[in-house]
Amino acid sequence: MESTAPVPLVSLDDIRAAANRIRQLAVRTPLLDVRGLGLKCENFQPSGAFKIRGACNMLAQLAPDARKAGVITYSSGNHGLSVALVARAMGMHAVIVMPENAPRVKVDHVREHGAEVIFAGTTSADRHARAESDAAARGLTIVPPFDHPWIIAGAGTVGLEILEQRPWTRTIYVPMGGGGQISGVSAAVKRMREGVRVIGVEPAGAARMSASLAAGHAVTLDRAESIADGLLTLRPGDVTFAHVQAFVDGVVIVDDAEMAAAVKWLFREARVVAEPSGAAAVAAALREGGSAAVAVISGGNVDPAAYARYVTM
Repeated sequence: MESTAPVPLVSLDDIRAAANRIRQLAVRTPLLDVRGLGLKCENFQPSGAFKIRGACNMLAQLAPDARKAGVITYSSGNHGLSVALVARAMGMHAVIVMPENAPRVKVDHVREHGAEVIFAGTTSADRHARAESDAAARGLTIVPPFDHPWIIAGAGTVGLEILEQRPWTRTIYVPMGGGGQISGVSAAVKRMREGVRVIGVEPAGAARMSASLAAGHAVTLDRAESIADGLLTLRPGDVTFAHVQAFVDGVVIVDDAEMAAAVKWLFREARVVAEPSGAAAVAAALREGGSAAVAVISGGNVDPAAYARYVTM
């Protein structure tokens, strides 16, 4: 049975506190203007993705005993890489549970930052179960990829920066996997400037948030398939779903061809490298049109061979 208990929503003070907490490791990324479309370049983060914001905000708040024991997370790549980078900078051991089919570039980057990698299945449920088991056995703290207030508050700092860098923004497109980034961005934006529209973007092969909104509660997909490997979560979190219900104006769906075309557009028009997951919001913005729009490029950790195919299609 689905829980009916109200879920506390992240406050603007939470997000502003996160902005101060993460400034030593997460950078204030540029917002480029390309053919009238604002591009918030989270692919320029040290980890190549926005995920460093939430990881940094959570690890910075751990108690000394938890820091000493170490942390574990389950991730298709970008969150794991961010946790590995932040943990190394803070002197913690990190264990990253990754899918067996994770892109090699992401696995290699995680290991380069000194983290221990464990492979478990191909779904987020597989990875979650293994992380829970190892955390209990080894006394590690789990750093969830999206469904935690500290993770959401860290991701929400993207929203603060967009409104500061481009105050005339009217619409913000944000890629959605489990919903951590759009939860934070929408919470920040709606509490600062209610009239700005926040639109979630998810792949056609993994439209779990659209299905959940239609059902009125978080639902689990039977399968997820897309070139957007960072957006293949089967179920939104309970915390993130509550934020989407409260703050997000709408959800649009893009297919693989549109995301591949957006990767190519970013290369040709902006000289910006994005992975398909990171280009999802750009795909939606290019299709939907409109003025004063910003698309969040959530990540740029793409396999070189796959990238070459996208930009030469």
